[in-house]
Amino acid sequence: MIEIVELEETAVADLRYLNASRRGGTEVCHLVIQRARVLGLPEDLDAIIATSDLQGIVPDPRTREATLLGVAVAEALEELAFDGVLPPAARTGVILAGDMYSVPEANQRGGHGGVEAVWEAFAGPFAWVAGVAGNHDDVSAVRTDERVVVLDTADALLDGLRIGGVGLIAGNPAKIGRRGEDDQLERIDLVAASGVDILVLHEGPRGGDAQLGHPLIRALIEEHGVPLTICGHVHWPSPLARHARGQVLNVDTRVIVMTRAESEERRPRAGSAARW
Repeated sequence: MIEIVELEETAVADLRYLNASRRGGTEVCHLVIQRARVLGLPEDLDAIIATSDLQGIVPDPRTREATLLGVAVAEALEELAFDGVLPPAARTGVILAGDMYSVPEANQRGGHGGVEAVWEAFAGPFAWVAGVAGNHDDVSAVRTDERVVVLDTADALLDGLRIGGVGLIAGNPAKIGRRGEDDQLERIDLVAASGVDILVLHEGPRGGDAQLGHPLIRALIEEHGVPLTICGHVHWPSPLARHARGQVLNVDTRVIVMTRAESEERRPRAGSAARW
């Protein structure tokens, strides 16, 4: 069972990107890469990266051609691993909790489109990639195999971890990226009851008072004793919550690198991957 015992406040790195402003147009934002210390990582893994809602772009400094933020994040994390700031990429798994799409100009919120470039960017250097589609993602072109797994009412065994997931969100099924609430809850109930070590959702459970989410999803993960739920969709001021029988990690607009707490021998030095 993976348990988060410490969430470090000092950022490992900071990535600038363009995001659609709530007031219209585009604004510059910062994505923080944080480290969490965990117990229970399998022997063959040194880290697990978890992230979601990377709805932005990073323009090439020379051509200004837009790159999806998730692609830039994968490249930055690979660099940090190569430099020894983070554990080796080949011994690091990746969990994507949805919403990796942005319109190319990052000047409009929402949208819906292909995110295969993000999945491929992570799949190249890292041990494996598992995750779900958010309500803005088209994952139909993601090339899957034994180490690239799109989860939707399914689970997979990766380095000894049973990881299950349900994509999309509850809502009007006539709208793209949504399922009827009863259907969505039934799917989550099915996966949560299967004994997964990690449950990956896009729309997650309620946490504390300032940690918004679906109360019925909270009831399901408590009922089935899910040890760790990773989700996104709504931003929490603090990413970690506890319930009666486990933890919830909300990685909306965050990158959290979970590394082994038992050994300090591999503790990397601090660094920065700010770009453009």
